[in-house]
Formats: sequence, structure tokens, C-alpha cells
Amino acid sequence: MSVGNGHAPGRRTADTTSTVEFFVGKGGVGKTTLACAAAIGHAQRGRRVLVASIDQAHSVADAFGITIARMPGTTAGIHRVTERLDAVEIDSLALLEQRFRDTTRLIAAGGRHEHGFDLTALDPAELTGLPGVQELLALAEVVELAGSDEWDIVIVDCGATADLQRTIAAPATLLGYLERIWPQHERVGAAIGPDLRLAVVVATLERAVEAVTAIRDLLADRERTTARLVTVPERVALAEAARTRSAMALLNMRLDGVIVNKVLDQLDSASRAPADPVVRWYRERRAGQLDIIAELERVMADVPIVVAAHTGTEPVGLAPLGALAGTVCEERVGVDGGVANGAPSTVRLESGAGVDSIYAMRMHLPLVDPASLSLGRAEDDLIVGADGVRQRVRLASVLRRCEVDSAELDGHSLVVRFRPNPAVWPQHSDGTPL
Repeated sequence: MSVGNGHAPGRRTADTTSTVEFFVGKGGVGKTTLACAAAIGHAQRGRRVLVASIDQAHSVADAFGITIARMPGTTAGIHRVTERLDAVEIDSLALLEQRFRDTTRLIAAGGRHEHGFDLTALDPAELTGLPGVQELLALAEVVELAGSDEWDIVIVDCGATADLQRTIAAPATLLGYLERIWPQHERVGAAIGPDLRLAVVVATLERAVEAVTAIRDLLADRERTTARLVTVPERVALAEAARTRSAMALLNMRLDGVIVNKVLDQLDSASRAPADPVVRWYRERRAGQLDIIAELERVMADVPIVVAAHTGTEPVGLAPLGALAGTVCEERVGVDGGVANGAPSTVRLESGAGVDSIYAMRMHLPLVDPASLSLGRAEDDLIVGADGVRQRVRLASVLRRCEVDSAELDGHSLVVRFRPNPAVWPQHSDGTPL
């Protein structure tokens, strides 16, 4: 991928890596508009900014009032919007077809095989429906762009919240399943065997593993990667925002702030008579919005809340978006529950000793619906489900010899208590438990 001036992005060193900011929220709340406004604000402050859309219903170009040209079946190049601001709409379908062709060409070069499958028999268009593949390819492109030396910040305009949550969970899930189905040591053994084509398959798979691992590491980097949740002052949207907050905490993604968009401004008291039905409706509507914002500030007291006023006409183009930039691009310190830089969970001995011990694991899990909470155990992992998201959490070594005793929600935390399993707990030489 190249920028408008035709040179390929360079690579950054570890200490100059760009930051990445995801704009998330349900459809229709104004994610794209505010992502573009924030990008303009950063550019006005002297930063080099890239807006990257991974929403397949792309509208970044529409928001800027520009046209990003592309040839059918190809990924779009990076479009120069201003001197310090670039934009790209990542076509994950075109990426899928391009990468699949590259993969089948590489595998075909290994000669004939008798392993019972033939990827070259598939057409790239047949892969369109594979769940999560396109989204992972789009995120892999974001990782590559964020690793270049072209930009200080990459702002990612995301798709619908539910789709994004699945996409965020996908890298760790995929890597975990692969390691269980075909462990790395077995893949290495296959790669050094006499079958050249199998070795090519393994090499191709390892390239994919490397890309997915880079995605996982970027999403988990709470110093470098943040998210801003965009919502509107409506009851339904407020409930959706709460579910998104808990899901993102479970996925260990740092929430840097919430933007409440399309909030009505204070009326000029001299503009119209208070008894006017339009004025009365407007004031009642605004009062209802302010009540919702107050409730949001109460339940998300540890997250910065920013209010973006309703602009009336749709803000399209640099000037209208620039008017919003000061609101959505203010300097802030996002903390997300005070654990922005801390571990996602803590473990402590709560009581007892030996096989009578009770260990408590505390996870930051705010605003979760108790009815949606589920727990499971798979080998050395705890499976936690909440608000439509399920995540594997690797247990501390001491807890791997324990069984779940109980669980409860304590404020913004999930507390899971464990009791040692005598059958696997360490023993003295005489066979008694330690």
C-alpha cells in the first residue's frame, strides 16, 4: 500500500511507534463523523494522522467530502486529505482475494501432494462468507500501517459494535485453537520432513500466525492502543454503551473515553416564546438528554465523558468537521477504572492454608449484566462470558491446581474464588497435602 505521493511507508523503531485509536459504537451514532473530526484536530496540533476505515460500509470519504479512487478488485491506496492528514478505506474482500491468490500460488509451487485437500481448487470469491477472515485481514493491514513511520496516530473507524467485539476476540481465540489442534512443535516437525509441499503449507501457516499474533499484541497494548466509545443520549443507546463497556473490559481493551453525540444545545431564551410548542418540545427533549448524560456520568464515573453538540445539518467536509475537532480531540487522561496500565486480573490468598485455602481472583468487569455472566473451565483457562462476549483467561499457576468454588460481582469487578483440588495439589513425601 502506498500514499498519495507514491512512496511506501517506512518502518518505525520501537520507541517511535504510532498510537492507535479505535472509534466504536452502534450504527448511526456518528462514529465516522467524530473519527474524522478527531483526525482533523490531531492534524491541527501538528501530528501526522491516518484515518483507516475497517467498516465495510465505508463512509470516511463521504465525511471528508472526497473521492478515494480504486480499481475493481484491488485495495484502495492512501489518499492525502491535507498536508498532515491521510485516509484509507480498507477493502477486506479485495485483501482476502489477493492474499488467497498469493497463498495458493505459493502452495502450488511445492508440487503434488496426497493430503486430501487442494486449496487451489477454490475460487477466492468462495471465501467471502468465512466468519472473521475479512475482519482479521483488515486489522492486519492496520497493524502494518501503524508500524510505519508515516503517522503519529492511526484512527480506526470501526463497524458495528457486535462485529468489532467478535473481531477483537478472534486473534487470541484463533491462536489458542490452533495451538490445541496443531501445536507448534508438531508444525515444526512437519516442516522439516521430506514432504516439500507440507513444508510450504506450514511456512504459509506460520506467516498467518505471525500476522495474527501481531494483531493480538496490538489490541492488548494498553499503552499504545485505546478505544473511544461513541453513543447518543437515548435510553437504548445508553444500555448498549454499558454492554460495550463491560465487553471491552473483558477483552482487556482500554476505553479512553465516551463521546455522547448529537446533544441539543441550550436555547437562546430570547429567540422564541417559552409557550411555543416547538420551544417546549425542544426543552423537554434536551432535559431528557441531560438526564441520560448524568446517568452515564454516574455509572461510568471513572471514564471521561465528552459531549458533542448536535450540529443541525450533517457536518461534511473539512470546515464543518474542523468545528467539531476541538470537542472530540481535547487532551485527556483515559484511565478505564484505574487499571489502564495494570494487570487485567489479580490473585490473592483470601483465607486458610494448604488444601483448605481459598484463593480469590479479581477481574475488572464494569457494568456487566449479571444475567449474562457465565463461567467455564478448559484446561488451564477460565472461560468468562458476559454481555455476548466470551473470553479465555489464562489462570495463574496456583489456580491451575484448583477448582472454582464460587463467584460474585463486587462493584466493577468479578471475583472468582478457587479451592485446591486435593487430587492434584502438591503433597509431602508421606502423601499428605502441603
